[in-house]
Amino acid sequence: MPSPALFIHHPEAIRYKFHADHPFDPIRQTLTMDLLQASNGLSAEQIATPNRKMTDEALTTVHREDYVRAVKSLSEAEPPSSIMDTAAAYGLSTEDTPLFTGMHEAAAAIATGSLTAAETVMSGQAEHAFHLAGGLHHAFPERAAGFCVYNDAAIAIKHIRETYHARVLYVDTDVHHGDGVQWIFYDDPNVCTYSIHETGKFLFPGTGFVSEKGIDLGHGACFNMPLEPYTEDESWLESFSVTLRKVIGSFKPDVIISQHGCDAHAYDPLSHIHCSMGIYKEIPAILHELAHVYADGRWIALGGGGYDSWRVVPRAWSMVWLEMSGHPLAAAIRSGGEQALPSEWLAKWQPQSPVQLPRTWLEDTESIPPMPRRHEITEKNRLTQAIVIQDL
Repeated sequence: MPSPALFIHHPEAIRYKFHADHPFDPIRQTLTMDLLQASNGLSAEQIATPNRKMTDEALTTVHREDYVRAVKSLSEAEPPSSIMDTAAAYGLSTEDTPLFTGMHEAAAAIATGSLTAAETVMSGQAEHAFHLAGGLHHAFPERAAGFCVYNDAAIAIKHIRETYHARVLYVDTDVHHGDGVQWIFYDDPNVCTYSIHETGKFLFPGTGFVSEKGIDLGHGACFNMPLEPYTEDESWLESFSVTLRKVIGSFKPDVIISQHGCDAHAYDPLSHIHCSMGIYKEIPAILHELAHVYADGRWIALGGGGYDSWRVVPRAWSMVWLEMSGHPLAAAIRSGGEQALPSEWLAKWQPQSPVQLPRTWLEDTESIPPMPRRHEITEKNRLTQAIVIQDL
């Protein structure tokens, strides 16, 4: 019998760190795993370490050969001056995605983890797999962007398509549009991309509008649900549930790959969506349900963005795994009771945290000031919902 779920962890992924002040901080991985272990939610038997090595052949199913060569050269402690002159053309050495020593090896480790998660599920070793270091959805075939060097999600999808010929639904809940994955599969009718995010009118990367529907044979296999700034829990969840259920009912995938960026929280410093932990207890439950209804349970989850590394990300990512693994704490949290975070986790990490850590899995929503334009925002989001699903 396959395992219900496996937690994929590549030790080298923790090296994916641009610099000390960069918002994309791998401390998120450590905090999440430690929170799960302190909650008795993650055992050693559930953790799988990839035993494969990322090959250029696998990377170049998505990325251009010259780009991979450039990343390798720019990863050296002292890159050749000749390649440094081209770094900006490859989207590297920018403020968002600066160079760092060992960049190729760390990014390849993340891609390896996501590829392993895909193979774990598709080969029948487990129904579900979670790779929290994955979800670097902004990388393009020829360049890095938005903190992302290699597009691990796209590499995993390519592997599934080429090896298993399965229909893939990619669901992206990051507050930033999943542009890299969308454009890579924009003409593929067997890869349906769905992204719910803050509208590109106000937020990076400036794309993800409802008019982006795919091209050629892929037309009609691309869906975007752009949300108004300051959208709150109720409207976010309504928009997600209404549109995703219509999309999956129409596409009928063989497997779901979900990206769990958790930067739509009101505390996140890089966006304007105004949600609480309330959406992060529901997202995994909805995806879990849909995976069993439409994809024989096949569900691969990846991490992604989230820049309140201490208060938001560990709780949100932990909820993905608790739901995926069928842990009773997931149901307890969803019930809405004041489930306390483990005291040992709080005692260990509060001295290092720059902010006061939460004491419970769900915060008191009264602590987040409500938006005065709530009704107007909700109605605009409902109009967008109608446009997204009008042809389904």
